[in-house]
Amino acid sequence: MDVGILVPLAAFLGMVALFAAILRRTGRVIAESRETEGYRRSVRDLATRVDISLGGVVERIDAVRRHHEPPTAIADNLAAALDAVGRYADEAAALDGPATAMGLTAGLVGELGRAERALQMVEHGCSLLVAARGIGRDVEGETAVKRGYLNLIHAREAFAAYATEIAETGAGKGPRWYSRRRSA
Repeated sequence: MDVGILVPLAAFLGMVALFAAILRRTGRVIAESRETEGYRRSVRDLATRVDISLGGVVERIDAVRRHHEPPTAIADNLAAALDAVGRYADEAAALDGPATAMGLTAGLVGELGRAERALQMVEHGCSLLVAARGIGRDVEGETAVKRGYLNLIHAREAFAAYATEIAETGAGKGPRWYSRRRSA
């Protein structure tokens, strides 16, 4: 073979290999971006539904807390909210996000667990208020409703903060433009 043909052929093969490596890396970046955006979209959707569900029950609990409604009036709302929060927690636990977002996903699930415990506390307080036979039981019921109400508000706000952090940080992912290392 002639050297005049081998040198351009070797240069061409080198360029093809370089182009294939660049395409592979670009495909990986696009797949990661697609995965991250799907995760962010799922979290945004879940956060919207959680905010609407908890917002409605918070208003009803506040009405009971301020003695505008009897404690028996929100029993169905509490049962529905407990069911919804349980389903939301299962959905949040099943979110398939990037490895860097595992801590944020765990935070979402933790705040939904906190909301569930708060709703159970409100339910307990309402049952105490219904069965109150003395001043001590009445105060205990009102305290349980108030604590559950405040915990529910805080859980709702913390859940929204986690969702915002996921949306703003790209699901907990930092830029990796020039590095092959996995970001923590």
